[in-house]
Amino acid sequence: MNKLYIGNLSEEASSVELESIFEEWKIPISSPFLVKTGYAFVDCPDEKCAMKAIDALSGKVELHGKVIEVEYSVPKRQRSSKLQIRNVPPHLPWEVLDGLLAEHGTVETCEQVNTETETAVVNVKYATKEQARQAMEKLNGHLMEDHALKLTYIPDETAQQDAPQAGRRGLGPRGSPRLGSPGAGPGARPKLQPDVPLRMLVPSQFVGAIIGKEGATIRNVTKQTQSKIDIHRKENAGAAEKPITVHSTPEGCSAACKTIMDIIQKEAQDTNFTEEIPLKILAHNNFVGRLIGKEGKNLKKIEQDTDTKITISPLQDLSLYNPERTITVTGTIEACARAEEEVMKKIRESYENDMAALNLQSDLIPGLNLNALGLFPSSSHVMAPSMMAAPSMGGQSVHSSFTPPESETVHLFIPALAVGAIIGKQGQHIKQLSRLTGASIKIAPADGPDTNQRMVIITGPAEAQFKAQGRIFGKLKEENFFGPKEEVKLEAQIKVPSCAAGRVIGKGGKTVNELQNLSSAEVVVPREQTPDENDQVVVKITGHFYASQLAQRKIQEILCQVQRQQQQKPMPGGQPPQRRK
Repeated sequence: MNKLYIGNLSEEASSVELESIFEEWKIPISSPFLVKTGYAFVDCPDEKCAMKAIDALSGKVELHGKVIEVEYSVPKRQRSSKLQIRNVPPHLPWEVLDGLLAEHGTVETCEQVNTETETAVVNVKYATKEQARQAMEKLNGHLMEDHALKLTYIPDETAQQDAPQAGRRGLGPRGSPRLGSPGAGPGARPKLQPDVPLRMLVPSQFVGAIIGKEGATIRNVTKQTQSKIDIHRKENAGAAEKPITVHSTPEGCSAACKTIMDIIQKEAQDTNFTEEIPLKILAHNNFVGRLIGKEGKNLKKIEQDTDTKITISPLQDLSLYNPERTITVTGTIEACARAEEEVMKKIRESYENDMAALNLQSDLIPGLNLNALGLFPSSSHVMAPSMMAAPSMGGQSVHSSFTPPESETVHLFIPALAVGAIIGKQGQHIKQLSRLTGASIKIAPADGPDTNQRMVIITGPAEAQFKAQGRIFGKLKEENFFGPKEEVKLEAQIKVPSCAAGRVIGKGGKTVNELQNLSSAEVVVPREQTPDENDQVVVKITGHFYASQLAQRKIQEILCQVQRQQQQKPMPGGQPPQRRK
């Protein structure tokens, strides 16, 4: 990408004038200017010079009363699904940019390019060329924090290889691909791996030192460690600590962690800050138990091997909206850096072991993005449902690509005193809850004046059930209807056809026992129930949110199996149903 297109030229513009402008800005060229009516082309000796020309001249220099535009020259046949976005505000949170890009299609990769410019440059790959074209049309010139984004295509190198060697309109062959872009050769910046990111907490007063003047320090750290680093400055306004997320290889994360600790220590010395500053690592609670190990053996070994002291925040600090524990490491910077490597090694091992669970959950609720819950890194890729079979239930291997019913009804029982919190003032909270989750949510009338529980009737598809129940669990914890050390456990009831109740129980209770072991929820099918007018009986599920959800999904899967088997049964007389001709 060394060839440039210079547009918005006056008819009076000449190659001599363009050469003079490039000389004035000390931008070398490797070929004469090819001037046409209203535009021109030129080759630069390398990509660095080409990028300098774009940043220094495009939209900033006038020639014969017209402001020239400079961008990479990419023939139509080489326009791919890959774009380069320049002039990105240096302190823009990655999640803001990711959200903007996602409005125009599925973003497969988004990687920062190391440059000497004050603003950031990223390479983006969309799923299709059409999505990239739409993003180019909508985002080129889009203002973000007073910075107008500049988009160009990254050439499709395959198309270049298939095309004739002569360049367009007699121009020479195109230069080497951009470092860090797909197709770049050896020595290019490696793609960020879909791995577990390192999450750190740093004191808020040192965030400015980590970023540096106009973002220079954090850009240098990013470049040295080949990492993508997000500093979440706007989260928890006024908080004493801010989270930092580092996306890279394990080695890159560790290098970035040590560099950040060095920066903090230097700033502390310069500002006469005398308190000890420990390393704080954030990890999802799902992984922490295995980090600690049986009777704390894993954690003790890490402490002994690295000469550090490690403590972990208590369980009562967790909620549905804050599933992370804080791992505090004290010791010298070198010792803390070694401990970080060992801690993250254990967490990554747990993550890899849990990928099967992620596939199971994703298959049980098709279309549900569990990554949004923070269970796993957002960049992780999930195997297709057809590649993964669910654990066996009742001795039968169950493939998890079942189709759940379009709508389900779940009765969730909450403390009677919590009804007001769920409904909200003039019903605003329950209306908002229904709108956000896509479920119908109603509070059933009380059974009597002294009842201590109320039934919430939730109707909707599986994903809506997950969201609605999750928010209700979270609201009860948030409003302190359960103690600080008490886990929110609720009873949910679903109705199943009476003919399927035996399948849920299994022979000798085998299936229901396996279901309880798999989900950690208590599952009960009350004996001697009288089926209702729809020939249905109740299954009771009691447990914390994730346990209850997994149990509900598995029961729905069993019901789907029963339904399929009934549909496949032959007609009376032993003859299978005839197809209509």
